[in-house]
Order: sequence, then C-alpha cells, then structure tokens
Amino acid sequence: MTDAGVRPAESTRLLRIHEAAAEVGLTARSVRYYEELGLLKPAARSEGDYRLYDESDLERLRFIKGLRDDAGFSLAEISQLLEDEAARERDHVAYHATADPRERLRILRDRVASFEQQTQTLRTKIGRLQAMVDETEARRQRSLARIAEIERQAPE
Repeated sequence: MTDAGVRPAESTRLLRIHEAAAEVGLTARSVRYYEELGLLKPAARSEGDYRLYDESDLERLRFIKGLRDDAGFSLAEISQLLEDEAARERDHVAYHATADPRERLRILRDRVASFEQQTQTLRTKIGRLQAMVDETEARRQRSLARIAEIERQAPE
C-alpha cells in the first residue's frame, strides 16, 4: 500500500530497500540516509512495513548518485537542486491552473530566477572543477619538467 493508502498498479515493480540499493549501486544505509535527509521517499510500504521502491524512486536514486559521484555535488547541493525541481513542478501546475496574466508572469519570473540560481550553482561547481583540473595539469607539467631535467643530466 502506498502512503496515500492506494495500491500501486499491479504491473508496477516494487523493490525492497536492499534490492533497490543494489540495482543502482548504493548501500541500503545510503538509501536510508537519503530518506532521513528528505531526498527520497519510498513509493510504498509492504504489509510488514518494509520500504518499497518503484522505477521513479530508482531514477531519483540514480540521479542523486550521479550528482554525488560523477559531478561531486554535496548532499546539501543535491537537496537544493531537487527542491528547485519540485518547486518548478508545483509552479507548472499553478501556471496551468490560472488564467490570470499577472499570476502567470509572477510564476514565470520565479521560474527564471530559479534557473538563474541553479545556473550559478552549476557555474560555481564548474569553476571549482576547472581549478582542480588546472592544478593537476600544472603538477603533471612540473613532473614532466623534472623527468626531462634528469634525463638531460643522466649519462646514457
């Protein structure tokens, strides 16, 4: 049964926490921690009160894992990105629920501001990563220069 008391469709594949974690390459402990932080909420609970995860939960876990592992985002940054996306989804519904042009303008301006903030977050992250790349390349160049110096000095 889901939290709303509605059963998922019979064709919906539901996985227990260990199965879901294994499928996306995480530990069950990580998945529980993401729940504690509010990054994830299981789709349903079993009769025995086990957490059950559907495909959308797995996609969210993959997204979180990718941001954390591949892009180096902190969990706080991931939380902000997920909240920004949830706010845009709420705004999308609100936009279509009103015909008031002023309200629609407000919603769209809020959306633009959200995108601008997200863009700045991403540019900051890119800047930090570029600085790391530059420093690593500088160390590589220094090592190559040392190799060349030793090779010039060493008799063959």
